[in-house]
Amino acid sequence: MIFIRDCKPMTANNQLELLIKNFQKKRPVRAGSLIITIYGDAIVPRGGNVWLGSLMKLVEPMGINQRLVRTSVYRLVQESWLQTEKVGRCSYYSLTGPGLRRFEHAFQHVYNLDTAEWNGSWCLVYLNQLAPELRQKVREELKWLSFGSMAPGLMEHPRFSRSELVPILQEWGALEDTIVMQTMPMEQKSPRALRLQVRESWNLDELGGRYRRFLKQFRPIWRELQSEDTLSPEECLLLRILLIHDYRKILLRDPLLPDELLPGDWEGRSAKQLCRNLYRQIHERAEQWLDENLENASGPLPGPGEKFYKRFGRLRDSITPRESAIEME
Repeated sequence: MIFIRDCKPMTANNQLELLIKNFQKKRPVRAGSLIITIYGDAIVPRGGNVWLGSLMKLVEPMGINQRLVRTSVYRLVQESWLQTEKVGRCSYYSLTGPGLRRFEHAFQHVYNLDTAEWNGSWCLVYLNQLAPELRQKVREELKWLSFGSMAPGLMEHPRFSRSELVPILQEWGALEDTIVMQTMPMEQKSPRALRLQVRESWNLDELGGRYRRFLKQFRPIWRELQSEDTLSPEECLLLRILLIHDYRKILLRDPLLPDELLPGDWEGRSAKQLCRNLYRQIHERAEQWLDENLENASGPLPGPGEKFYKRFGRLRDSITPRESAIEME
């Protein structure tokens, strides 16, 4: 006897359902991290302040209940990411000053297509003079900023500058006992020893694997959108949040090494192109949902400023057929 399997035809809507289910399966569900993504991607461009009820409505289709949202925003307030303002019985949340600076460092590479050419200089941070507990904290914070470990007590980064790092160390209370140096640019940027050191400082195999998983996860919905795009404004927003959330988490660990220090088939290049193409296709409908549903104490949130439309090399430009074909591969 032959059994015929009743397969539901795959569509962009089905692919989105699968992405949401995969997000819900992750344990623990890090709602606080997702909320930071939402602020960075959708709320900061619209003034940065939002009613808690709007936030709850936004994440409800992703399986995050009101209790978890309340717990998560409370923790973000305790961690100095968010600050709250009460108007009557309603609570409104915005990024703190330190939270905004941390956000800017976390998101500065997400929407940028062009990475400046590397001049061969390194930012070196010596932690040996810090007290053990503070040293561990600074080390973890630097790893969060994608610094690599050259040796115990010594961190490195090819793109951070000393002037960028000093105010951050000051905020952590670690400036006085931390040594920060900026090396001189090197004419020879890719000697064998430097390539080997990069391999020791950063786990490029793991990072490349994360990019491959990102491509495997989001390429199917990109393919479906090229044949039939029936996503609603709300679905476009959910896809956009999941897309940027996953991409941001990878970039947090990526020091954006120069091409001369990366493998020739580096997956990060394709991941950025895919992220850019998907974002550009769905952003207008996502913004429509935000226009109609997000509120602050004054009413609907204002629309995004011009800076928002400069993301990914200008959002209002069309995607070329060649770019589309590359991401269908």
